[in-house]
Amino acid sequence: MIIELKSKINPEVKKSIVAKVAALGYKSMEVNTQRSQYLVAIGKKEFDIRTIGHMAGIADIHQVSDEYKLVSKKWKVAPTVIDLGDGVTIGGNGLSIMAGPCSIENEKQIEQTIQHLVSNNVRIMRGGVFKPRSSPYAFRGLGIDGLKLWYELARKNGIKIISEVMQVSQIEPMLPYVDVFQVGARNTQNFNLLDELGKVDKPVMIKRGISGTIDELLSSAEYVFSAGNEKLILCERGIRTYEKASRNTMDINAIPILKAKSHLPVVADPSHGIGIREFVPPVALAAAVAGADGIIYETHQKPEEAFSDGQQTLDFDESSRLIEKLRAAHKLMAN
Repeated sequence: MIIELKSKINPEVKKSIVAKVAALGYKSMEVNTQRSQYLVAIGKKEFDIRTIGHMAGIADIHQVSDEYKLVSKKWKVAPTVIDLGDGVTIGGNGLSIMAGPCSIENEKQIEQTIQHLVSNNVRIMRGGVFKPRSSPYAFRGLGIDGLKLWYELARKNGIKIISEVMQVSQIEPMLPYVDVFQVGARNTQNFNLLDELGKVDKPVMIKRGISGTIDELLSSAEYVFSAGNEKLILCERGIRTYEKASRNTMDINAIPILKAKSHLPVVADPSHGIGIREFVPPVALAAAVAGADGIIYETHQKPEEAFSDGQQTLDFDESSRLIEKLRAAHKLMAN
């Protein structure tokens, strides 16, 4: 059960609501976010919510049977829209395009990528400054200094930044320089990290775990929401199966399912989903047609020279053609 409390609720009124919920056999947890105050009540005894819905201090009340409650669509039917400022949003009726290299490498690469994005009217740039790599000898990112340089160049061109945070200690130094924190597939169930991201007032995009289920992804988002951050985005990026023909198995099914289960925006990552450059565009288009609110993919001026993930990275010409097709597909689906 989710009880949305009125703003500026009197502490004594709140206390009486908590007591009433306890008397009904429910254990309640208070959740305070950027947007509202909630009581999330857990229990199994059935009762008519009208018996407490009339109480002073309650703005709204909903029965939600899912394990993940705050991210469930059962209580919030209207889709959540993430506002990054300057007219840049994720969710709602638009299709957000986020593109950039796997790794931020140097100033020239940043400038080339920004120029490519600006020329295609793309406002969000992805890139990693802390890179989780399977091999300890692979390039692992430029760190905070690289992020500061990227931020300076991006801001001059009206570009928003999405970048991966790998551990709790990175949140504070990254906070002034990112517009969206990305939680990678390897950290989807790093609950300490999720808890801490719940305490910041910045959007968080959570990628599905390498072998994670849809419900596990939603539960990861619930961690962040319950810790106080409503600004959440879900990302389908493919899962590991027995199939070896591609890097991962892109679960297009997950996109409409997530949209049916949750009010949060759903983004698709076809670069990691299939991991083969020539197949990234058709998978991206399939995700857009399936209802994704956004597409995030990798692009580099010379993918064959990229420090990481060159095999799944589009060059700028391929990227420009994909952007055109994505917008046409979205327009077609909207009609």
